[in-house]
Order: sequence, then C-alpha cells, then structure tokens
Amino acid sequence: RADRRLRRAGTGCFNIATHAVLRPVQPLLRVPEHVRLSVAQLPRCVCSSASVGTAMAPTEAKVEDPPTKYRADYKPTPYLVDSVHLDFVLNEDVTHVHSKVAFKPNNSEAMPPPLVLDGRNDISLVSIKIDGKDLPAEAYTVTPKTLTIGSPPAGAFELAITVAIKPQENSLLEGLYKSGGNYCSQCEAEGFRGITYFFDRPDVMTVYTTRIEADKTLYPVLLGNGNLKESGDLENGRHYAVWEDPWRKPSYLFALVAGKLAMAERDYTTCSGKNVKLRIFTAEKDIGKVDFALDSLVKSMRWDEETYGLEYDLELFNIVAVDDFNMGAMENKSLNIFNSRLVLASPDTATDLDYSRIEGVVGHEYFHNWTGNRVTCRDWFQLTLKEGLTVFRDQTFSGDMNSAAVKRIDDVSVLRAAQFTEDAGPMAHPIRPDSYIKMDNFYTVTVYEKGAEVVRMYETLLGKEGFRKGMDLYFKRHDGYAVTCDDFLAAMADANDADLEAMKPWYSMAGTPRVNVEAEYNAANQTLTLKAKQSNPPSPGQTVKEPCLIPLAVGLLGADGKDMPLTLVGGTDSSGPTTMVLRLEKESQQFVFTGVTEPPTLSVLRGFSAPVKLTVEGQGDEQLLFLFAHDSDPFNRWESGQRLLKKLLLRLYNAAASAAGDVTSACQSSGGVGDDLVSAFRNVLNDGSVDGTFKAMAVSVPPAAELLDAIPGADPVMLYQVRMYVVRELAARLRPELEAAITSNDDAPGTPYAFNSAACARRALKNKALAMLTSLDTPETTKVALDRYHGATNMTDAIAALSALVELKGPERKAALDEFYVKWKDQPLVLLKWLGLQATSNAPGNLELVKSLEEHSAFNIHNPNNCYSLFLGFSRSPVNFHAADGSGYKWMADAVIKVDKLNHQVAARMASAFSTYRQFDSERQAMMKAQLQRIVDEQKNGLSENVYEIASKSLA
Repeated sequence: RADRRLRRAGTGCFNIATHAVLRPVQPLLRVPEHVRLSVAQLPRCVCSSASVGTAMAPTEAKVEDPPTKYRADYKPTPYLVDSVHLDFVLNEDVTHVHSKVAFKPNNSEAMPPPLVLDGRNDISLVSIKIDGKDLPAEAYTVTPKTLTIGSPPAGAFELAITVAIKPQENSLLEGLYKSGGNYCSQCEAEGFRGITYFFDRPDVMTVYTTRIEADKTLYPVLLGNGNLKESGDLENGRHYAVWEDPWRKPSYLFALVAGKLAMAERDYTTCSGKNVKLRIFTAEKDIGKVDFALDSLVKSMRWDEETYGLEYDLELFNIVAVDDFNMGAMENKSLNIFNSRLVLASPDTATDLDYSRIEGVVGHEYFHNWTGNRVTCRDWFQLTLKEGLTVFRDQTFSGDMNSAAVKRIDDVSVLRAAQFTEDAGPMAHPIRPDSYIKMDNFYTVTVYEKGAEVVRMYETLLGKEGFRKGMDLYFKRHDGYAVTCDDFLAAMADANDADLEAMKPWYSMAGTPRVNVEAEYNAANQTLTLKAKQSNPPSPGQTVKEPCLIPLAVGLLGADGKDMPLTLVGGTDSSGPTTMVLRLEKESQQFVFTGVTEPPTLSVLRGFSAPVKLTVEGQGDEQLLFLFAHDSDPFNRWESGQRLLKKLLLRLYNAAASAAGDVTSACQSSGGVGDDLVSAFRNVLNDGSVDGTFKAMAVSVPPAAELLDAIPGADPVMLYQVRMYVVRELAARLRPELEAAITSNDDAPGTPYAFNSAACARRALKNKALAMLTSLDTPETTKVALDRYHGATNMTDAIAALSALVELKGPERKAALDEFYVKWKDQPLVLLKWLGLQATSNAPGNLELVKSLEEHSAFNIHNPNNCYSLFLGFSRSPVNFHAADGSGYKWMADAVIKVDKLNHQVAARMASAFSTYRQFDSERQAMMKAQLQRIVDEQKNGLSENVYEIASKSLA
C-alpha cells in the first residue's frame, strides 16, 4: 500500500505491488512497487455448543464463474453492532477465538430477518450461543463463506461464537497468520472473516475490546488496537493483555500482533499539549534501523496538525514491521503493521529511494487516522474516498519535506507509466468501480493515483484555502461515520459555495480524457483565443462518456522567456496572475485573453493540473525547446523535454519498423538525434541554477509505456532497442558533461550519508550520468562503473553502479553480482534488490538466469516481497519477458499458477502482467492470450477468484 506502494503497494493499505516494485523511485522514476502452504485444513461442521465436528468427505464441485458484486446493490445491514469483545487464546497447534458481539435490529420487518455473517473455509465453528444459551444445530447454517442464523431474537441480543483457526497454516496472509514466528493480522479488505464470523464490511463500525493470551516466553509482546487497559501473568508460563479502542471502527481496521519483538520509543507532544508514546516494534537484529521511520512519524504528525489542524486521538501509536505482508503497510487504528522494507533503513542497506518511500508510506498510514479511520468508506466501491485522498495528502507531505517540483514530476511519471496504461487496457475502471469479483484486485493505481489526481483538482479549482475549508466541513459532518465519494464532493462544494457538479463524471468514467488545445493570436486586438476540446475514448463497458470538469492551468511566455500577466475576458481576477486555471467543463470551449502585447508561447497544463493526455495544435520543436529552456513552471519545463524525446522516439521507431536492416542503422539513416536536442540537454546539465534531481529527470528518456498508445501493434523489443539507441547517442555526445556530473557531485572522502534534498540531488545526477555512460558498453565506461561499485560508501551509490553493470554481457556483471550476494547474503531486504536487478535486466538470454534464481536459496516463494522482486521484476524486462519465442510468457504463467496455490493476492498481481497484451504485435498478442487462457483453464483445478477476475477480464 503506495511501488499501499510498491502502495501502495497497497493499503487502506499502501499497495507495495503498485508502489514498490510496482512503483519505485525518488529521485528518478517510480515504476508502478507470504508463509507456509497449508498441509491440512481445519474440519468444518455444523455443530452445537462445545464440540468440534468431524470433517465431511470432499465432493467434486462444479466449476462455476464466481459471483460479481455491484455498487448499485448496496443495502445497510439488517442489524447494527453495539460492541465487540474478542478473546484470542494463541497456541502452537490450534488457536481459539471467542467473540461476543452485541447486535440490535436495523430493520422494520415484522419478523426478524436472518442474520448472515461472513466467514471463510479455514475457520472451524466450535460453539455458538445467543444470550448465553446454546443454539441448536437446526437454528443455523454454515457454508464455506457464511454463517446464517435463520431466526434471531426480535430485539437486541448477544451472539457468542468460538472458532478454531490455524494461523501457522494461513499462507494467504489474510486474517491472522504467522510471520517469522510471530502472530500478525491483515484484515483489509476482507480478512477479518478469516478470524471469526462477522459483518466483514466497512460500514459496520463499532468499539472493540481485545484480550490476547499466549505463551510468555514465545510471545512476550502482545499488541492490539487502542490503549492497553490490563495485562498480567497466568499459569503454565502464559500471560495476557487487554486492549480497548474507544473509537468506532470497521472490522478491516482490527489488528493483533504477538511475538518476540524489540521496541524503539519516542515521546511526541501534540499541538494541544497531549503526550503520545510512539513505538516501533521489529526483530531484535533490526532495531537499529527504525530511527528514520520514527523521525518520519514525528514529521507526519506535526505536518497534519499544521496543514489540516488534525491531532492524534489516542495515547499510543504503534508500528510493527513484519517480513511477510501482501501489501506495503496497513493503517489499523493505533497499530499500524508494515512490510519491513518500508520501515527498516540504514545508509549501508537502504537507498535514497528506500528512505523516500519510508517517509511517504509512514506519512500515508498516519494520515489515514483521519482520512480512512475516523471517516471511512460506506462500501468498498468507495475505496478511493480514503485512498485517493490519503495519497494526495502523502504526496503533498513528501513534497513539503523535500522538493515539491521533483515530487510532482515523479508522481506524474508513475501515473502516466502505470495508470494511463491501466486506463487503456481491459482492466480499465473508474476510480469508484461499479462492480468487482474480488475487492483485493481493486487496490490499483487507478483507485490510488488517479484518485489522488481527482482530489488534487479540487485544490487546484478551489485554492489551498478553499480546499482546507472543504476538508474542515467534511470532518465536521462525517467524523465517526462510513460515507461515500458524493459526501466528499458535497463538502467541497458547500464549504466554498461552488458548482462542482461537473466533477461527478470523474468518479464514474474509466479511461484517460484527451484535451486538444489550439491558440489564435490577434495582433491588432492584442488578444489570444484559446480553443479547448475534450474527449474520452471508449473503454470496457463504457462507449459514451459525458464531459467532465478539467482544470487547465495556463501560462503565456513572451519572447524574453518571462511569464506574461494574464487577463481573461469575463474573468474575475484582475491582479494579472502569470498562471490562470481555466474550467473546461463542456465538450468544447473558448477562452480569450486580452492585453497580450506580442505573440506568446503557450504553456498549458502547468503542474499537470488534470490527469489528461494533452495535444497543443501547432506546437513544434522550436516552441518546445523554448519552453524547455525558459518555462517558469518546473513540471512543464520538464514536460517539454519529454515531448521532444517522445516525438524523436516515435519517428525513429517508425523508421526502424519499416526498414529491413538493424535498428541502429535505421535510426541513423532517418536522422538520428538532432543537434538542437543535444544542445538543449547540454544547457540543462551546465545550468548551475537547476536542481540536480531535476537535471537527472530532464535527461531521462521516457519509458516505453508512455509511447505504446501511439504505436498500434508495437514490437516491445524493437521499441526498447530504439530507446537504448537514443540513450547511447545522448551519452556519447554529452560524455564530457556526464563525466563532469559524476566527479563534481561526488562527496569528499569521509562524508557521512545524509538523506536530504541537496544530497539526494547530487547522487541522482551523478548516478544518472553513470547509467547513461555505462550504456555505451566500452571497456572504459564499464571499468568506471565497476570501480564506482567497489568504492561506494552507501547503498544508493552501490545499487546505482550495480544496476548499470547488470545490463551488460561481460564478466564484470557476474563478478559484481556474486560479490554483492556474498556481502549481503544475511540481509533479506538487501537481497530483494539483488533479485530484482537480475530479474529486470535486459541482457540477452536472461530468462535462464532468472529461472535459476527461482531455485536459489535467497528466494522464498512464500514471501510476497520475493515474488514481487523476481516475477513482477521479470515482467518489466521488455527483451526477456517479450522474447519472440514466447518463453518469457510461459514461465510467467507457470509462476502465476504456482503462486496462486499459496497466495491469491500476489498471484493476481503477477497475472496483471498479461493485461496489456492488446498493445503489442499480433504474434505476441496471440502468445500472451494463450497464456491467459491457460491460467483461466486452471479454474477446474481450484484457481482463485482473485486470479480468475484478472485473467478473464483481460481476455474479455
């Protein structure tokens, strides 16, 4: 949970598959970044009190498509929950969970309707009582997914249930499971039903009291939600703790941890003077790596107070780091559980990217305390209400802590590389979906990142002050309740007396809107007329889409490169701002600026003010070069260079695709890389006033994903080769500047590592220069990379050098990888980098190496991080995943089927690698489609609903 990144992920949670592997990078481009297989299932039965029944003989089930849930079918539960008391008796063989739930009617029916509670096929009912009396067997029914009481009492009643579960055999990592010998839980979205029978849905909010009992030697630390109310020793070396959470919450925010854990603690004083204990728990060997996460938590709490006036509401805030976690992190009330890779960091073992992600994800999960916990979602279709809003908050926080301009470019890069691709494929869906089979599959870059862009548009339209007014009203109205996206929109509109009706389509439409802008200058009248049009191509299930409100941030540059003051006909702003936000809410509109004394250069979509694809008619290379040199908006300055590179890549690809010879010859014959573009990049590299991270981003060639929609039937390997031709050309012709960037940005010997904007900028630029130079694959540049690997004094520089070497064919590659493994073989988080670098490598024939890694002692298929690094990493290698013989596709499909037997969520994320098959040439389409069909055909062998949904929708 964005990489909920890696999640986010992914997290009411931060999705690590979309935010970590899925999406990593700072300072450059984040690319959109767990236990034993059960050997025996607990018996299921319908039984009366105090006895566990015997298992029923298995029967062959008919293979049927899993049911689909629809947003339109939402109904409140017929019963409300006043309180929940849970008692966990943790044992090594069977754990018993005793629950007492106080229900009251929420219906007006003459006869009480059935009480239907969610469950799972790996929990076993031991006893069931209503108001202290055993319920006879004929009064209830148990299925693999539900427990139904046919005729509950007419008034309020207490339901007491005891179930038996085996956390040690829970390889799904949903519900209660064991990681590294410790108990931990993950209940979002639907994991609580794997703990006991309950209304496992977000609109059922109540107060929880949790008692935990366990062996004191094995599990000395017992943690739950809220505040610790009682603890003590028991007979036979056992002990207990009672936790009470005074705040109403849904079941997905329940959490439990028990184990041998070390603790680091810090005191924090809130804005009202209240003292809060901040604690991070992890394995004893890693306790020295949590200081940065604690620092990030303190910064997050202070920022939320200063920015939104939001203060923490309990006496204690705990974070627990675990190795086996499907997502990135989870915001359980007062007991956040984190994937260890998003907590643990030291200069020796973590990169700048790791530090950046830790800071952002710690902030994300803390911010959920208000946007997600205090105000939560009515149903899971509203997930973006908490996730899109909280991603926007964590993005803004990270920008304020570091460089807002760099952070904005980074976030947009992720959006366009991952979310725009999702929007263009068979899995396209609105930020508020209308249906799903498994909710786990909708912790997506659309719900998170596009959702954050929709929230950002409110701030763009209303201004920071207006947005804050809307947030204040949102909390005033809805604190303690489960609400909808419509409620958020209404709060923004009402607080500002604003017409935001045209924002509604953003919640219901899939796809990326296109905006076409044309400018006409009238010298005689000194006016500029801006003609803007919007459209949105068809997507699955949506052929016609209505216009939506698109804020276009616009600026005009004079011949001197400076911003011109803007006056809009019919506008209300008479101050002559240099950037103005235009409301494009119809299919086509005109905007007229007056007092434009000279023909201007147009700068549109400043700050990427809306998640759209923009075309500016008549904007040629000369204007883009001018903007690249002078635009005062950092995003649009960077974007102008990217547009120049995209035009170049498309021209060279078309030349290579129509030529008979090799790609390099075809590119050279078609004109290669022009001198004007090289000079523009040289000027940026030599500009002492420009941030080093911005320079590194400015000379980065756009990823292939951003070009695919402009190349019908693309050959992904050829596109990679064209892209690398451009990289090598730039490296060769900018070699003096790149070499200078390396030497001038090195730290003096003995300089300690620091994570701050200035230090990160130096490392970003020198390591970008190193990567470009190493692509030349000469003995000299390879030696430089190898020497820098050996001389690296921090993990950022070491990984930068190793990632450059891993793309080469020579012996230096293997030598460096072997050396890295020997040095870090006892550090599992560091070895994830080792696995990932090899998996993503485009070295020819790399599949055989990746296959061998699957059998390597460093790889653990039961651990999600390992699967994301190896399998998802391999899917991002255009040369090897898209190998012409289809071998990469087959290996990946084999892996999906294998992992699905262990962990459905992880396998579903892996299966999504095939969802883009329609973007490629017919031969690859056929091979990818065949593997998708092979995955779907596994339905007869017990394919999970998670994977079935991804694969079947991809084929539809």
